Amino acid sequence: MTATTLRHRSLKTSSIALGLAMALSAPAAAADLVISNWDGYMAPDAMAAFKAATGVSGEVVVHATNEEIMGKLVASGGKGYDVVFVSSPFAEVLNKLGLIETIDHDKVPNLANLYPEAAKLSHDVGNNFSVPYTWGTTGLCYRSDLVKTEPASWNDLLAPSDALKGKTTMLATDRWLLAAGQLAKGYSVNETDPAKLAEVKDLLISAKKTLLAYDDTTFYSKLVSGEALMVQAWDGWCNYGIAENPQIKYTIPKEGSDLWVDTMVVMKASANKDAAFQFINFMLDAKNHAWAAQNIDYYKVPNKPAMESLPADFLAKFPNMAMPVAELVKFEQLRDVGDAQRDYSKIVSEIKAAQ
Repeated sequence: MTATTLRHRSLKTSSIALGLAMALSAPAAAADLVISNWDGYMAPDAMAAFKAATGVSGEVVVHATNEEIMGKLVASGGKGYDVVFVSSPFAEVLNKLGLIETIDHDKVPNLANLYPEAAKLSHDVGNNFSVPYTWGTTGLCYRSDLVKTEPASWNDLLAPSDALKGKTTMLATDRWLLAAGQLAKGYSVNETDPAKLAEVKDLLISAKKTLLAYDDTTFYSKLVSGEALMVQAWDGWCNYGIAENPQIKYTIPKEGSDLWVDTMVVMKASANKDAAFQFINFMLDAKNHAWAAQNIDYYKVPNKPAMESLPADFLAKFPNMAMPVAELVKFEQLRDVGDAQRDYSKIVSEIKAAQ
């Protein structure tokens, strides 16, 4: 099945907490559990299957971005939610704010399905407050039938050939937009040195002049139509394009990628923590996790038996799904950069405003 739902995994404001206490209401708890997730990020019948397996009912409320759900969680103190899906830097922030519960490993026995590397992620070594759900890379997604030479460097995007000018896009979200420049310069994707960030800003202002657009949501469709020939892309979203046109390919530039991780967390304010842990355990069931990877997400999951069960023809169609875990975890994980996030946001604003 082709994944058609657009999931905007935005990471704009990682120090979030203080600036997002907006008056956003939590959902009314009409079920035993309230799960907040991105649209289309788990099986449509997952809650019905969970109830059949456990007797616990649940409802799913959708958030479009990390910022949106963080605003609601900060405003409500986490009340009204039980399990929330957030990207790992946001899980870090929620933990620092004291809003999420310690993961009770005895109540989530399917944690044993995770690759050992998934328990060593730098944002939460030991899975103390978060459980990884998907993980992956960011690279270049391109039309191999229309691009003469396979891209090999982030500079192929940032300083494109004349044939590619006006036919490339970059991700609009702060962390990934900056990461392309940081990696091209050989810097950390969590770089906070002002001088190095100034260099990255200048590089990305120059690159802006060559872009078709900043695009977090329709870039793979632009590749399918031929409006764009090369885009900065999350691996799973490039797979959405590959599903429609096998001439679309994905590559990680020689300078590398970030390692992004999306996680599940349990809110400390939850009145149903045991059931929340049951839900996470259900999602980590090898069959459930494999089905999501193959039919919904097109993203790698950190679940060893789930990944090992994926059909060979599926992995052949989407080669980036078969990346060895040892190779994946060599990339630097996106982390909460604390107060430096204000600098990140300011720099991105200046890039986008530049003429």
